[in-house]
Amino acid sequence: MPLATTRRAGLVDQVIEQMRAAITGGEWPVGQRIPPEPELVTALGVGRNTVREAVRALSHAGLLEVRQGDGTFVRATSEISGAVRRMCGTELRDVLQVRRTLEVEGARLAAQHRTDDDLARLGALLTARDSALDDERWDDLVEHDTAFHVLLVQCSHNALLAELYQGLTEAVRASITATVETTNAAHHVSHTPLLDAVRDRDAERAAVEAGGFLEELLERHSERG
Repeated sequence: MPLATTRRAGLVDQVIEQMRAAITGGEWPVGQRIPPEPELVTALGVGRNTVREAVRALSHAGLLEVRQGDGTFVRATSEISGAVRRMCGTELRDVLQVRRTLEVEGARLAAQHRTDDDLARLGALLTARDSALDDERWDDLVEHDTAFHVLLVQCSHNALLAELYQGLTEAVRASITATVETTNAAHHVSHTPLLDAVRDRDAERAAVEAGGFLEELLERHSERG
């Protein structure tokens, strides 16, 4: 999706919004280098200083990372996610603890408020996740597992909780990647009991299931540490 030429007023703000849209919309994925400055200047129809100010602002917000001599890379898709990355860094335990806090309540609320459509979508993602696990397609497993957890919290139908968790998506994906056991598929925790609890509208059981597998991951991490 090409960037539109900006209007004259509020150029920096307009450039920031267009660049943010390219990030949040997936045009510039996390980890990818964004177009070089001359290309952005041409695409946006603004001066170098305007582009630099926009990049500086998005870097301060945590969405971009400027690597001297290497370029500017997408670091996160939202200010919340950027803040989480700054606070947690690569500390897996921190991420798992935050996930446990949000996912336990998300699962509890999902069991209470999920719709039939929610349930069907969760089931489809879990089937895809388990199929990837059976076939040892580890990259697909990470993506489907991440999507399952994000959707589960969305099924709480608590907009604030869902937005907070959405901001953690990159950190959640990274924690799943770090805990994927590629040498022993049988060692993976099943999410079927969790989905069953949500299906049965059993809020307490859903909360226990959500907290249980995260506790197990925390214990494994502690043993390895």
